[in-house]
Order: sequence, then structure tokens, then C-alpha cells
Amino acid sequence: MSAPQTILVTGAAGFVGSHVAARLAAMGHRVVGCDNFNDYYDPQLKTDRVAALLAPAGVECERIDIADGAQLRALFERVRPQLVVHLAAQAGVRYSLQNPEAYIQSNLVGFGNILEACRHHKVEHLLYASSSSVYGSNAKVPFSEDDRVDEPVSLYAATKKANELMAHSYSHLYGFPATGLRFFTVYGPWGRPDMAYFSFTEKILRGEKIPVFAEGKLTRDFTYIDDIVEGVVRLLFKPQPEAAGKVRHAVFNIGNNQPVMVLDFVRTLERVLETQAVLDFQPMQAGDVPATHADTSRLQEWVGYKPATPLETGLTRYRDWYRGWRG
Repeated sequence: MSAPQTILVTGAAGFVGSHVAARLAAMGHRVVGCDNFNDYYDPQLKTDRVAALLAPAGVECERIDIADGAQLRALFERVRPQLVVHLAAQAGVRYSLQNPEAYIQSNLVGFGNILEACRHHKVEHLLYASSSSVYGSNAKVPFSEDDRVDEPVSLYAATKKANELMAHSYSHLYGFPATGLRFFTVYGPWGRPDMAYFSFTEKILRGEKIPVFAEGKLTRDFTYIDDIVEGVVRLLFKPQPEAAGKVRHAVFNIGNNQPVMVLDFVRTLERVLETQAVLDFQPMQAGDVPATHADTSRLQEWVGYKPATPLETGLTRYRDWYRGWRG
């Protein structure tokens, strides 16, 4: 393991952020978290994550809005992080159709503030969340980091592609390494209630209909949270090296490389919950994409890692957490 470092994790009360912050603290690093605790979904879940995952690991989570430049600058002055894991963002594809301003403030203004803070504080490596949504409706699968991604089908995807371009330019201009992670449909304990697997679970157990779009034929590369965290941690401590004429910016897919049709996913969830779902078939929604499928060869080559948790294994662990959390 590398020597203990001071690491700032933004979005630390969120799904991925809470797991990452707890893991880094368990490795012996000084970890400080921040989050704005907004009400995109029930803030109580964020508070519960802090109590269950962060507090036992000794991680404080400050209430900070990254879109407020003064707040963020003051946080960097206090913490003086050597490494930054930037996971704070307005998430969700469908919500971006209803509330685009939230995405512009958090994902564009907020990310610009992060880049400026990293520049002025000489941060040694910025690792940030992008998304598989940048691939849009690409027909070629699996998705490779070298594919063209300039035709986003949602504002959320557009903001994530913009983040990659902004980080590349800052790396080019100011020399600090930055790494973007294109996450593919993350699931698992302490997840987000707006995500399909979570909302499906609640509806199935209540006997309510679950919306299944495009006849359930959409495919997703479901990636278990522990696999995401392992990839994040390995990449954080291996930034792009200095090389003449080379920008120290890279983008990596983190996905399971095993896409599953949504209808098959529902059948697996039914088995795990031992309850049959009531399906409500609906047409494909604006902003949705037909398939996601990660080519993870670049990740394997750089850090020797490939996510591999089987869907049923991951959903079983999620079910066990869900039952305990719901009491």
C-alpha cells in the first residue's frame, strides 16, 4: 500500500462515494468527505450511509455545495488534500429532462470549481466520475474508450462528456493528472432509490407494477459496488505518468463486461426476492439507450483488474442489506 495520504472524497454521502471513502479510510488514509445532502432522493438515506459507513471509519462528511466556489475553496484550504476523488454530481438520466438546471449547476459549474481548486492546491491526482451514458446510442458493442462520444442523448450524458473535456484541458494546461471513470449501471447495498434495481425491489415486495421499458429488451452492464470501489482505489494510486508531449489525462470504463437484458434482470431479482413481479410494459423513454456494454481491456492492462461479481451474487448481497435496512 502507498504511504498514508490526505484524500478528499466529494459526494461522500452518496452511493459510490460512501463506499469509496470508507474503503480508503480502512486502508489507513486520512479521508475527508463532503456532500450537499440534497433532496433528489430521501436525504435520510444519505444520513444513514454516513452513520453506517463513514462514522465507523472515522470519516467526517461536511455539508458543502460544490457549485458554491467560496465554500469549496474554504474546504480545500482546511483539508489541503493530496488526492481528490470527485463523485459529487447530479445523477439520473430521466431527471435531467425535468430539471436541467440542477445538472448545469452541479455537473458543470461544480466541476469547474473542483478543477480550479485542484489547480491552485497542486493536487497530485484528480479522479472523477464520468458515466457510460456518454456512449449514447452507439451501435458498436462493447463500448471502447476510443469510440466517438459526441452525440449524447441526455443532458446528463452531455455534462459527463463535458467533464472529460474540461479535465483534459486542465491536465494539458496545468500538468496535473486527472482520470475519468465511466461507470456502468452500479448496484448493491446502500444504493440509490431512483435506480431500477432498488425501485423494482420496493414495488415487487409491495405487489405494485414495475415499469419495464422497450419490452424489457434493453440491456445493461450491471456492475456490483465492490467491483467499482476496487477499480476506483487501484486507479487513484496509479495516475498517468509524466511523458514528453503527453497529456496526463485518461478515461477508463468500469463495467462487468457481462450485459444482461432487463427482463432477465427482473427474473433474477424475482428469484432472489422469492416474489413474482407484476410487469407494466412501456415504450422506450426519451434519453434512454438500447444497450450498455463495457470493454474493460484498458482497465485490465493499466491496473490488472476486471469486475467479475455475478449478478445473482450481487443481488443476493443487496437483498440481505435491504431487509436489514428496512427492518
